[in-house]
Amino acid sequence: MKRDTSKGPKPFLKWVGGKTQLLPELEARLPDDFARTVRVYAEPFVGGGALLFHLLSKGLRPERIVINDSNPDLANAWRVVQRHADALVEALARFETDYRGLPDESAKRSFYLGVRCSFNAGTSRPESEDVARAAELFFLNRTCFNGLYRVNAKGLFNVPFGKYANPTICDEETIRVASLALEGVEILSRDFADAVADAAPDWFVYFDPPYRPLSATSSFCDYTQGGFDDDEQRRLASLCRSLDAKGARWLLSNSDPKGTNPDDTFFDELYAGFEIRGVRASRMLNANPEKRGKLGELLISNYQTGDAT
Repeated sequence: MKRDTSKGPKPFLKWVGGKTQLLPELEARLPDDFARTVRVYAEPFVGGGALLFHLLSKGLRPERIVINDSNPDLANAWRVVQRHADALVEALARFETDYRGLPDESAKRSFYLGVRCSFNAGTSRPESEDVARAAELFFLNRTCFNGLYRVNAKGLFNVPFGKYANPTICDEETIRVASLALEGVEILSRDFADAVADAAPDWFVYFDPPYRPLSATSSFCDYTQGGFDDDEQRRLASLCRSLDAKGARWLLSNSDPKGTNPDDTFFDELYAGFEIRGVRASRMLNANPEKRGKLGELLISNYQTGDAT
C-alpha cells in the first residue's frame, strides 16, 4: 500500500476522553513561547495522544518527548506502533479479513468474545508476543461497544461486543504515519509522578488524567485496575504544585463539576492560585445518545494563557 506520509499523525486508537474536539482550546492555551523555550514535552496520561500528534503535525517537536500511561496494554500498543509497524499491520490485516469474512452478527460476536478471552488470558505474555497483544487490543478497540477500554475489579477487559458490520480494523496509513512521528519518543508505563520525576524549568507537561465523574453513574471508564479516585486527584494536584516549584510549566484538563453542581468547589480548592478556565467539549461516548453533546471541562495551568473565550 502506497501511503501519503505528508498527512500529519493522528490517534491510532479510539480512547475515552480523547482530546480531538478540544484541540483548538488546548493549542490556544499553550505558552506563547512554547517553540522557543520548551526542550522537553511530557504527557504522563497519554491516552490516545491527540495533543501530542497535533503538535507534531504542526512541526512543534521539542528536543525530548516523554509519554507515559500506567495502562500497560496501552503503553505496549504505543511501543509496537513505534517499533514494529510492519508486523502490527500484518496482524491487523489478518484480523480484518477473518472478521469481515464471517457470515453474520452471531459469528462476529463469537469471534469477538474469543479474542477478548485470549486478551484477558495473555496478561503475562513474554515480550516476544507484544505485537500479538497489541493487535488484539486494536481489534477489540475497533469492534467493542463505543471503543471503550474498561476493566473489572480483577483487571480483565469486559467491554461488550459493538455490533459493527464492517469496521476498519487495519488502518495502515494511520499506523505507519504515527510510527514515523514517534521516532525517538520515550514511551513509559509508570506511575504518573514517576514519569516527570526529573522535570526542570525547560519542561512542559500536559496532564489529561481520568476525569473526575460528574455523577455517581458516570464513572464507566476505569482503564486500570483500581481506578482514579479523589485521593488520586489530590495526589496529582500535589505533583502539579511540586512541578510549579521546580519552574516547570504545565497544563491540565479535567471535568467541570460545577456544570452539574454549582456548589462543587473541589478543583477550585485543589488548584487555588493557578489559572482555571472553563471550556466546552463534545463527548460522544455516553451509552445514552440523549446525554451525548457538549460538556463543561476545565483547563488549569500554572502560567497565564490567552483571553478567556
